[in-house]
Amino acid sequence: MKLKVTLVALSLFAISLVNAQEQKSPKFGKGLFNLVGKDSTWSMKVGTRMQFLAIANFEDGANPESNFLVRRARLKFDGFAFSTKLKYKMELGLSNRDISGASQFTSNAPRYILDAVIKYNFAPGFELWFGQTKLPGNRERVISSGNLQQVDRSLLNSRFNIDRDLGIQLRYKFKASDNFTIKPMLSIAQGEGRNVTSGNLGGHQFTGRVELLPLGNFTSKGDYSASDLKREEKPKLAIGITYDHNSNAVKNRSNQGSYMTNDVGFYETDINTLFIDFIFKHKGFSFMGEYADRDADDPFAKNSDGTLTGDEVQVGKGFNLQTGYLLDSNWEISGRYTDIKLDKTITGKDAESQYTLGVSRYIVGHKLKIQSDISLLQVDNSNDQIMYRLQFDIHF
Repeated sequence: MKLKVTLVALSLFAISLVNAQEQKSPKFGKGLFNLVGKDSTWSMKVGTRMQFLAIANFEDGANPESNFLVRRARLKFDGFAFSTKLKYKMELGLSNRDISGASQFTSNAPRYILDAVIKYNFAPGFELWFGQTKLPGNRERVISSGNLQQVDRSLLNSRFNIDRDLGIQLRYKFKASDNFTIKPMLSIAQGEGRNVTSGNLGGHQFTGRVELLPLGNFTSKGDYSASDLKREEKPKLAIGITYDHNSNAVKNRSNQGSYMTNDVGFYETDINTLFIDFIFKHKGFSFMGEYADRDADDPFAKNSDGTLTGDEVQVGKGFNLQTGYLLDSNWEISGRYTDIKLDKTITGKDAESQYTLGVSRYIVGHKLKIQSDISLLQVDNSNDQIMYRLQFDIHF
């Protein structure tokens, strides 16, 4: 399969060379090339991006650890088919981190596919999405990993996010007044995460989200880009609320985490997740906050005779605050505080807090940048840990 993906990439590159005389090359960061059908009934923009990460961890009483890796390596395709009202997006992940996490339900197909979704604008303000893509969950997760303010997302996201799944989404956007935009969203998904190709254990996952933009729309969809690279002339604010219900879930973090197995197959319980988030921007200053809360009908996985299996739903709460200021030189200083409190009586996990200080240099916005941050992780009843990261991003 890796060979097939490579051949596809090489074929697309060859097509770009053939068309180079007929089409102007896009600007840096706007895709490798753009194809448009002669009859203008279809288009395809092809892009790629890479993240190279160096990381070092220090803990009292332990030897330092370091690692170098290709954090992300991806191919992206998007455009329209037949009509500009019917759009599509496909994103493939090629790094080890992108394709990790296989299970017995994904083993017959590699986990290369991140997004494979079509979007149909069937009426003014309405879009119907079908396929595999990010669910309308917490803002930090829906912000692309290429548009982050720091090297990576917070602990809140890693503990609570509902990530990608396969299903249908209905999205609407309308103005309540000249400067007040409202975006409601509904989703029905399988409930077991991305690339599940056999079986659909348990029930389905139902997600509702509403976003309020009381001060008008952000420039260039800046409500889903962490830093204020557009230096908003007027204050802009977006507030989001998500409620997610995973009926008869079989994973210990809703549609994420590990399967809860028992003596007859899999343990099922309803899992609910609440997110409340906001982002504010004005003249280079940005401030983002998120709150997450997960509960379950019965978080203790059990065998058929009622005995515990040792698996538990990761229930609890967390919040994250993050801010940054973009200097005129396109250097940015940012800070983040994250607090996670999983229910220790259920999960056995201690509370954890993380403090992060970041520095970014935007050479060509998020398309070419260098980011570095240092974090202090404090976990109850454990030694403090310090993590240093340096990352280079390039997007074509």
